[in-house]
Amino acid sequence: MEQSASRLRVGIIGIAHESNTFLKKPTTLEDFQNTVVIRGEKIRENYGAAHHEISGFLETLSAAGIEAVPLFYANTTPGGTIAEGVIDTLWNMAQEELDAAGKFDGFLVAPHGAGVDATHGDLDGWWLTELRNKVGADIPIISTLDPHANVTQKMIAACDVCITYRRNPHIDQKARGIEAADLMARTLRGEIKPTQAASLPPFAINIERQLTDAEPCLSLQGKVQEIRDRPKVLSASVILGFPYADVPEMGSGFIVATDNDPALAEKYAQELTDYLWEHKEDFRGVMTSIDEAIDQAITAPKPVCLLDMGDNVGGGSPADGTLLLHALHARGGLTAFGSLFDAESVQQAHTVKPGERIHLIMGGKTDPLHGAPFEADVTVRSFHEGKYRELEARHGGRTNANMGETVVVDTDDGITIMLTSRRHSPFSLQQLISCNIDPKAYDVLIAKGVHAPVAAYSPVCPTLIRVNTPGITTADMDQLEYQNRRKPLFPFEG
Repeated sequence: MEQSASRLRVGIIGIAHESNTFLKKPTTLEDFQNTVVIRGEKIRENYGAAHHEISGFLETLSAAGIEAVPLFYANTTPGGTIAEGVIDTLWNMAQEELDAAGKFDGFLVAPHGAGVDATHGDLDGWWLTELRNKVGADIPIISTLDPHANVTQKMIAACDVCITYRRNPHIDQKARGIEAADLMARTLRGEIKPTQAASLPPFAINIERQLTDAEPCLSLQGKVQEIRDRPKVLSASVILGFPYADVPEMGSGFIVATDNDPALAEKYAQELTDYLWEHKEDFRGVMTSIDEAIDQAITAPKPVCLLDMGDNVGGGSPADGTLLLHALHARGGLTAFGSLFDAESVQQAHTVKPGERIHLIMGGKTDPLHGAPFEADVTVRSFHEGKYRELEARHGGRTNANMGETVVVDTDDGITIMLTSRRHSPFSLQQLISCNIDPKAYDVLIAKGVHAPVAAYSPVCPTLIRVNTPGITTADMDQLEYQNRRKPLFPFEG
């Protein structure tokens, strides 16, 4: 590690997926190819100016005089378990780039941490271990992780440091990329020798409680920051966990990295776990029913954002849930906006022109868990390509987005429905604005998520209500049919 900084080279690799094992439809290679599968310098072109960890990697390595070599990145919308053979194909692509690129002094990697693969099980642990075996024990590997990870010891063993995003919504991905790249530069210069430990207790923080700017996570993050400020600590991270992957590692925990002191890292990780147990009752979910949510919305400051937790697209849900639309229609008296993934209705709407009426059977087509189709005579307002840009830091760090071909329709009772031909997570208000929809013009905005939409919607919605809708991303974990989780596991067994 005594080379001059000008000769140092760091490779960048990412394969990321958040896998909902309760969704029957598997995630395919085509799903990745339709979203992001890119190699080499195209990664710099796509992510160099984004609010993403890769942008942080590139910017910080360049400032340190280290050559950043983007090799491979693949990602797709959260969905079902990854189908057989898909990850082997993607990893072979990554290896082709790695083998052709020459010698490296270190690697910055961007997995997710909640990937489940039909071939290997622990997606992230598998490909990180493959990388470690390929480059050897002496080459530093530093990883970012989504805090909605179900971290395994294989992930920890394969990397010198793992750093989770600190914010939920995840608006600090670039900052964590900068942090990871700075640790890499210091490691390569011989200034530090990272050692890390993870504490993975039988504890699952309810997803409804995972907003980092509110209690109980606000105080938890304060405790973690106090650990970060201690001597010899290089990083400390919260693992919030991903409850929709039915795997033995499902749950929450902590990762601490220290400068050449593994025992200290283990001690501090356990101290954070002790804090979690001491405050365990704070981390149970608070459930608000559909009727209760609408009761609150009627009198609350408007616009009201109803967060549809059971059809949380960022957790892998179908994105065509109709339960809140049905409830608002039945109550009447509130103007509302909602979005549904329904390629069939998009095609049918194209048989008429803007301003004309058509009878559509919208949403509710994936399964019976998220509501029956919403059937209505509607007026077609407009047609759109469905592509837009988000320049602000929003959940996921993305800049460019594509909903696919999109149609906006209006019901006779004041409900506007955006129909998209791609499943799409509501991380940006540009989704509406790009289709000439004013979010402030409605009493209620439905956003299919839990915390991910908050960064975008809170600036215009003085009221946000998390609604306990049923579905494969329900916040009520007692309604999920786990087969593989640990027992005992809080909050199920005490």
